[in-house]
Amino acid sequence: MAKANQLYGTGRRKSAVARVWLEPGEGKITVNGRDFKEYLGRPVLEILVKAPLVHLGMEGRYNVKAYCKGGGITGQAGAVQLGIARAFLEVDEELRGELRAGGFLTRDPRVKERKKYGRKKARRGFQFVKR
Repeated sequence: MAKANQLYGTGRRKSAVARVWLEPGEGKITVNGRDFKEYLGRPVLEILVKAPLVHLGMEGRYNVKAYCKGGGITGQAGAVQLGIARAFLEVDEELRGELRAGGFLTRDPRVKERKKYGRKKARRGFQFVKR
């Protein structure tokens, strides 16, 4: 799927995974084949996805194509953000310092803890009644 002028980055956040391709263009961003504003639906998440592009001043210079799986909308937006940042490292490794300073290369590892037997949730026990 990757062409000669495309850059690739994988992003993950919580249980969401995003495969992200960047190619020189006019700044169109699509997520799962839909416009990212339509897909994400919240202005805060739009800002989150665009953040690495804005930080590097590359806003209207690359088209972003992302495919997400798992998690929720917020997790997927964070995964796309990391994917974009990692794809820029393929362009120029010297961007690492700038992206690291902006906090775009840090992966958010928080995943929902599994439920244990004898408990209502992962850690919450059942309500105890003495009498």
